[in-house]
Amino acid sequence: MIFAHGAGAPADSPFMNILAAELEANGIPNVRFEFPYMQKRRQDGRKRPPDRQPRLLECFAEVVEQVRQDVGDECALIVGGKSMGGRMASLFASECAGIDGVVGFGYPFHAPGKPDNWRTGHFASLRCPMLIVQGTRDPFGKPDEMVGRESELEGVSLHWLEGGNHDFQPLARQNTSQEALIAEAARQTRVFVETCPKPQALSTNE
Repeated sequence: MIFAHGAGAPADSPFMNILAAELEANGIPNVRFEFPYMQKRRQDGRKRPPDRQPRLLECFAEVVEQVRQDVGDECALIVGGKSMGGRMASLFASECAGIDGVVGFGYPFHAPGKPDNWRTGHFASLRCPMLIVQGTRDPFGKPDEMVGRESELEGVSLHWLEGGNHDFQPLARQNTSQEALIAEAARQTRVFVETCPKPQALSTNE
């Protein structure tokens, strides 16, 4: 899996570190990378807004090409990411062949407080299966907001993490933790990946 970060946090944020480790534990090797604006932030410490979409997708394409060269054509290749990274992964998979699946963790269906401006128009052009793992309290897209949008989400699998917010943090009163919800997200990703093309190329370690 090629695993991209969200708009505001780098590839080695606590969320990304925990999820990457849980994916590995579920037999899904993953590669993380940073978009150009985040690379510049790491160099000089200055926060910047994300690059424009064409540059983000260009960067994604460069990483996919390099990873494909490293792993070969017989290995299943999944793209995914946290929030914005997941959206870019899905846009890339809607435009390019050679991807076996997409996973979005905390997908930004819309900006918080702007539920009328949905970011799912490209889903109909996806060339591979997609999974979205979403917290039920995520301000970027909640369960009740999916009602009436079934046609837009056709072919996309949704798994809800009860009580999770955009970072899969549960309510304090819940008998669970952020780490537990992230682990659930990784397990669901493994289930999803096993239904994607070329499953024989994946590790069988549980």
